Amino acid sequence: MGLTFINALVFGVQGNTIRALGKDTPLNQFLAGSAAGAIQCVICCPMELAKTRMQLQGTGEYNLKSKNYKNSLDCLLKIYQKEGLRGINRGMVSTFLRETPSFGFYFLTYDSLTRYLGCEVEDSYIIPKLLLAGGMSGIVSWLSTYPVDVIKSRLQADGVRGVVQYNGILDCVRKSYREEGWRVFTRGLTSTLLRAFPVNAATFATVTVFLMYMRSEKNLRECEAGPAIQQPSSL
Repeated sequence: MGLTFINALVFGVQGNTIRALGKDTPLNQFLAGSAAGAIQCVICCPMELAKTRMQLQGTGEYNLKSKNYKNSLDCLLKIYQKEGLRGINRGMVSTFLRETPSFGFYFLTYDSLTRYLGCEVEDSYIIPKLLLAGGMSGIVSWLSTYPVDVIKSRLQADGVRGVVQYNGILDCVRKSYREEGWRVFTRGLTSTLLRAFPVNAATFATVTVFLMYMRSEKNLRECEAGPAIQQPSSL
């Protein structure tokens, strides 16, 4: 549910930022992606907080006889009632630190790969190329900031049973490293990357193909190899 709004916001902001910057360059692709990543945090952070709390509910050390939350919306409502807006936005800073550079690399990688692969509207292999570029963009995006995601998840899970372990991002980093070593910052990376490729391949390919069909015949003829496929930004 959250991803519906996140993807609409991300591609819309990225496209408008590229137009505002006035020139399609690798640096501007990174800046536009970063701006999109930063803005979507207002949706992403509460959404991932609810997801984290729901996934922890009734499992492992968080095992309870009765479940606290009926669903994600009920989870957010109860967090708000107990902790206010501060509770709803738990992990916002770490989410911002993850999403801002991550989406910069996301769009930069996609733009670079589609140019390198020579993706053109008339290309009979355009769909496989778009899928490859989108999937690799997702992998690069996650690799660029994954340790920050680990910290974000720990902060959002912290205090579920009333015991707060961490006093902030740096405290979480120190304690996590001291107790579990550097490998803690790559925990879950393999499964994340296995998910990232197909998800982002489908996302970018769908957006790009949809935009191609929505454009007029004149605009399609005018699209060159690189700009044509970076056109998620034309949203």
